[in-house]
Parts: sequence; C-alpha cells; structure tokens
Amino acid sequence: MMGRIAHLTQVNYGTFRGWVRALLGQVTYATGRIDAHLNIEPPQVQRLVFVCLGNINRSAFAGAIAQARGIKTCSIGLATTTGAPAFHTAITTARSFGIDLSAHTATDISDFVYQSGDLLLAMEVRHMRQLLARGYPAEAIAPLGNWSSPHRIHLHDPHTLSDEYFQTCFTLIQSAVNHLAEELRVANSPCIN
Repeated sequence: MMGRIAHLTQVNYGTFRGWVRALLGQVTYATGRIDAHLNIEPPQVQRLVFVCLGNINRSAFAGAIAQARGIKTCSIGLATTTGAPAFHTAITTARSFGIDLSAHTATDISDFVYQSGDLLLAMEVRHMRQLLARGYPAEAIAPLGNWSSPHRIHLHDPHTLSDEYFQTCFTLIQSAVNHLAEELRVANSPCIN
C-alpha cells in the first residue's frame, strides 16, 4: 500500500514535498490570500511572461505552448543563467506535445525588461512573492495554475524528477495555457496575434 501511495505521489506531484506544496498552494488559494492575483484584465494584457526558477523546464514549455497558439510571449527564470539550454528531459517531454524546445535558451530576470501590459504568470506562490518583492505590480502577477485542469496553484518543478512527473507537469501547464489563451481570445486581448 505504501509503495502505491509513493508511486502515485511521484507521478502526480513529483515528490512528497511537491504534494505538500501543492496542498499549501490550494490552501493559500482557498483562504483568499492570493485573490488580488486571480482576476486579470484581458483587454490590458499585451504579453504573457511565464516565470519559474530556472527557465529551462516549466516556463520554457509554457512559453512555447503560448507561442504555438499565436500569443505574444516570453519566459524568464528567477535564478538562472541567461543562455542556458532547456533541460534534456524537458526537450524530450515537450516533443510528445508537439513542441520543440531544442533551441530554447533561458533568460534570467536580471536580463528581462518589463513592459506595461505584461502578465507575469508564476508557477508557484513563492515565485509570486519574489516578483512582488522585486517591485512588479500585484495586478501584473498571476498563478498560471489557476487555469490548469485540474486546478493546481503550485506547479512543482520537475527538474531531475521522473519522466512520469514531467509528463504530468507539462500536461497541467498545457491545460493552463490553453484555458488562459481561450479566455484571452474571447475577450479580444491584444496579446493574441
């Protein structure tokens, strides 16, 4: 029984820590502590900026999905090296979604130029807090997982984790980007080409 629970945790959340952070993310959402970041103004959104830690897995994939849907986008990392390539498992997993990450290069936030109309889409609540601490406006920050199906505010980092969890993580990201893209399209957001 414990082996099955461990396996399900690994496939769905990456690690036990990932499960705990996912739970805490949902509690943060349910208690209203991130309400200020949940209501976007599609007519004001000029570009989607996907944010994670290294910009070699989650945000790289999200940006590529958005670009494939004709959305003005970029992706950045909060602690990365500009120019770093996508992680090999991210490249392999992305291929199963019809996305090519082989030419992706990371961008550190220090090399990012914020523009009015940017919507910063974070993978984790702590990333949202880091963006706020750096002075980005609260109304320009949202959790990408708010649009995922199933709903998951915390999209745990798959870096060095199992191929199965990479697939789960990228499935959640794809669903979130697709749902957000549809919301933006219906509202005639200028970020849709």
